[in-house]
Amino acid sequence: MALVWTEEQQLLREVSRTFLDQHAPIGELRRIRDEVDPDGFSRPLWKEMAELGWAGIPFPEKYGGADLGCAEIGVVMRECGRTLAATPLVGSVLLGGTVVALAGNDTQRKEILTPLCSGERLLTAAIQEGAYHQPYRVATSARRDGNDWVLSGAKDFVIDGHAADQLVVVARLAGDTDDRDGLGLFLVDADAARMSRHRRRMADGRNVAQIVLDDVRVPDAAALGEPGRAADWLDATLDRATAGLCAEMLGGIEAVFDRTLAYLKVREQFGVPIGSFQALKHRAAKMFIEIELSKTVVLEALQALDADAEDAPRLVGIAKAKLGDAAQLISNEGVQMHGGIGVTDEEDVGLFLKRCRVQQRTFGDTRFHRDRVASLNGF
Repeated sequence: MALVWTEEQQLLREVSRTFLDQHAPIGELRRIRDEVDPDGFSRPLWKEMAELGWAGIPFPEKYGGADLGCAEIGVVMRECGRTLAATPLVGSVLLGGTVVALAGNDTQRKEILTPLCSGERLLTAAIQEGAYHQPYRVATSARRDGNDWVLSGAKDFVIDGHAADQLVVVARLAGDTDDRDGLGLFLVDADAARMSRHRRRMADGRNVAQIVLDDVRVPDAAALGEPGRAADWLDATLDRATAGLCAEMLGGIEAVFDRTLAYLKVREQFGVPIGSFQALKHRAAKMFIEIELSKTVVLEALQALDADAEDAPRLVGIAKAKLGDAAQLISNEGVQMHGGIGVTDEEDVGLFLKRCRVQQRTFGDTRFHRDRVASLNGF
């Protein structure tokens, strides 16, 4: 595979950048944050994005999608990262929509993906249960009761869980808490009886929710895939979501670098631009190198997922580990090179640092993915 973007992907990038610059600049994130928007994103803007086809990029045409791939959704995510655009793309498309597309039957896909692609339905996945990303550590239980399933437990860090119309809940049917086997996937409506949702605002202004299920009943038709064998679908979904998040992280660190470089050219000390100082030149060069390496690993991971390559999970792990390190370095350097104003709310660079910190922990931090890559390599 050639590690370059295709002409069509470059065109998508240009269109996405123009739209986001006009409709979702950083000022829009500030407005949503300061007004404590109940959703944490603009529903009218999301509807416009859906009309552009963004919500349906990875899904088949027969459900209203564009039938494209991970690379294309990565292009859009990268541009979202540049403006810190608050959208339901991660929760609704990369998580909820993806798991339905992979594990659902044709009836479920048609009923759920069609309104998702048109922007009329929001979806997410309730996976994590603790402070750290451990996808198989599931204590939430699912038991049979007649023709229904009864779900009990609690989920944390559910992306946009407070605003979603439906949730895909990962629950345990058998085995111990950390077992990979024995997991099931269940669709739960947001207004289901005996389920509560508690919104939490993160450091970057984005939103997650804690979901509590107290003997929530769902019909047998709400089960996705074969009950007890959900781990394969869960792994595939998280790989796609993680690669998309890496693309967003890439856009974010590119924006930090561009802003920092511009600042180095105008900020003067001792009568000269500080960008002329050799020490700062070296630090900026290090940032540039990290970004170029990040571009390569992100694109390789996205292309491997589209090609259904055997080593795709390993490449996704490498990408997340690399982007975690790069985001740490570049966000820190961006703030430090801006000096004291870098930590004030007046400067955008501090907003990128906060977003980077949340992204670093989402879907597993650097240590998690280094360990996963080592395991996939047989160590």
